[in-house]
Amino acid sequence: MNARSNLRLLVLGVLVASLLGTLMARLFYLQVVSGAEYRSAAENNTVREIVNPAVRGLILDQAGRPLVSNRTSLVVTVDRAVLGRQPNDGADVVARLAKVLQVPATDITDRLKPCGTEGAKPPPVCWNGSTYQPVPVASDVSTDTALGIMEKRTEFPGITAQLQAVRTYPEPFGVNAAHILGYLGPVTEEQLTAQGDAQNFDRLRRTDVVGRSGLESEYDSYLRGQPAVTTLAVDTGGRVTGTLDEKAAKAGDYIVTSIDAKLQSVVEKQLVAAIQRAQAQGYPGDSGAAVVVEVDTGRILAMASYPTYDPSIWVGGVTKAQFKDLMKSNSLSSNAIQGLFAPGSTYKVISTAAAGKEGFSLYSKYPCPNQVKIGTQTFRNFESHAYGSIPLSRALEVSCNTVFYGIADRMWEKAGGTDATKDSPDPIAETAKQFGLGSKTGIDLPNESSGRVSSRLFKLANWEDLREQWCANAVAGYPETRKTNPKLADYYTALDKENCADGFRWREGDALNAAIGQGDTAVTPLQMAMVYAAVANGGTVYKPTIAKAIVGADGKVVKEFEPQVKAKVKVPRATIDFLHKALPGVTTSGSGETPFLGFPLGKIPVASKTGSAQVTGSKVSTSWFASYAPANKPKYAVVMMVTQGGTGSKTSGPSVRKIYEALFGVNGTTVNPSKSVLIGDAPMKDLPTIRPDGTPVAPKGRKSGVDSAGSSG
Repeated sequence: MNARSNLRLLVLGVLVASLLGTLMARLFYLQVVSGAEYRSAAENNTVREIVNPAVRGLILDQAGRPLVSNRTSLVVTVDRAVLGRQPNDGADVVARLAKVLQVPATDITDRLKPCGTEGAKPPPVCWNGSTYQPVPVASDVSTDTALGIMEKRTEFPGITAQLQAVRTYPEPFGVNAAHILGYLGPVTEEQLTAQGDAQNFDRLRRTDVVGRSGLESEYDSYLRGQPAVTTLAVDTGGRVTGTLDEKAAKAGDYIVTSIDAKLQSVVEKQLVAAIQRAQAQGYPGDSGAAVVVEVDTGRILAMASYPTYDPSIWVGGVTKAQFKDLMKSNSLSSNAIQGLFAPGSTYKVISTAAAGKEGFSLYSKYPCPNQVKIGTQTFRNFESHAYGSIPLSRALEVSCNTVFYGIADRMWEKAGGTDATKDSPDPIAETAKQFGLGSKTGIDLPNESSGRVSSRLFKLANWEDLREQWCANAVAGYPETRKTNPKLADYYTALDKENCADGFRWREGDALNAAIGQGDTAVTPLQMAMVYAAVANGGTVYKPTIAKAIVGADGKVVKEFEPQVKAKVKVPRATIDFLHKALPGVTTSGSGETPFLGFPLGKIPVASKTGSAQVTGSKVSTSWFASYAPANKPKYAVVMMVTQGGTGSKTSGPSVRKIYEALFGVNGTTVNPSKSVLIGDAPMKDLPTIRPDGTPVAPKGRKSGVDSAGSSG
């Protein structure tokens, strides 16, 4: 054998050895390294699950009245495996079923097609569940229809009618509470992805519905319960060979809230009344919100937002037309926790607290001219009233802007004026943040807004974010606007030139606007309610909560939520005491006097502050009325606002009065605690009773709540 032959044999040997080595390495990887993964995949090919969701838990008010409940619905389901064994794949069976249900046969076949297969319509029309699970094709069928199907099994093989739980809204006392309760919707792809490779039996599946907003979303994991899961063994032909495991369903837990249905009904009606009051005065009055909070716990007793929507429209799937209407009316967002509004003069409690902290005399007199001029700008009192030299308490009563302009101006100069740096003090902004403004309150509802506090630091951050756009607009000169309105284009261009150059600078006018809740400051009504609750209780900022407890469907307490302190306001006690003495005067002899004429203030003093916040681009101010009562022993803070509603006194004030009348049992000048909407004249300390069968026990001695339609809770 020559050298060339030997070389060929050597190369061939090396090649064979390499192939064998690669094969051995691959076998080692498949059997040892990835063996568990492939064994799991093989097992999954022979295992299938049938999942039946658990009955979702109820949402109750503080007295045990159901705000969200369940009802039974007769649902017709189709077993695809049985149907597929019929002649022509069960087309005749589907045709007969369609005739009985009085729907087109295509409606049924569309629901039977697995999602992702050829010709399948997108979810929720197509079937997204197990191929071994009966597919629901019709709900809320009549009893006669269901019995007709079940009595003719030979004509309807694989077709079954059974009871299923469906979400319902009892509306005790006509309560809506849509933004608090929320609604259900199909599980999202993001939620499924977030689970990773979890294989626990109670994981989310594509057929699940979950909470999409409100308490339904916040406490979804409790409300959802655990589904009934039957694990089947299946051979390679898809035939069931046995049952491997069965897990029974566990009903969802109940959420007991601090909401009182009867009070919630009053607040909702009074918010609508305030909207209508604004419109009767010739104002748009297009939206609003109201909040009632217990000042010593932070628990929300009632919270309403306008416009609102009917939460029942989500049951069974909202239509495109309905969703379009919801988006157009902006009904889905809650003005109480998501809407941002200039607080106007209700913010003056913050400025007063800052003044006391900075050493200003709270009992001295301050000049209250009808206006002050800073450079080319004129800053006026509301309706240009002048009151001469008045005490600070009187400045709060009559809401004298110019007194607070003067205090803010002195603070601004002390901090360095236009030469101040980002590290210079900003007392009003710092005090606002101590009261929780500019950050989320932490309420147990999703998608809360943080708001913003007008300050030197905010203006610098805003300039850094928008400078590039301002500079570009200054160069372009608003060509489209210039075609129709050259003067407006010139104004915008000049403004952007100024902002581009030094829009970061905290000017004197900025400081003055900030002192009266104007400028860049924006708050939610909930934030202002928590501010006034903190003033009322002496300086404790609570985290507002709606859920009081999680209770099992068997009545056993799973978890209780205690009040949570978020912060202590670092303001001298003397300043808080001053506010306690000054704010009741707003109601007796100030801007809040008119709506409370004839109210028994001697028995139930009310501390308040009105606000009429100007809004850029709007000719009508935002109406605010912020308050707490009794002023001498505070229990509740009540805040209401109406956008484009005019003054706080004329629009929101009368409705706030009605809320206090309901809380304290006031009729004219008579106070009768037994007439309070609250059972026992106070928020309930004990949790409601839930029987072992899951039935909440209605309050004794008081109506549980029946609306005009006769539904009860």
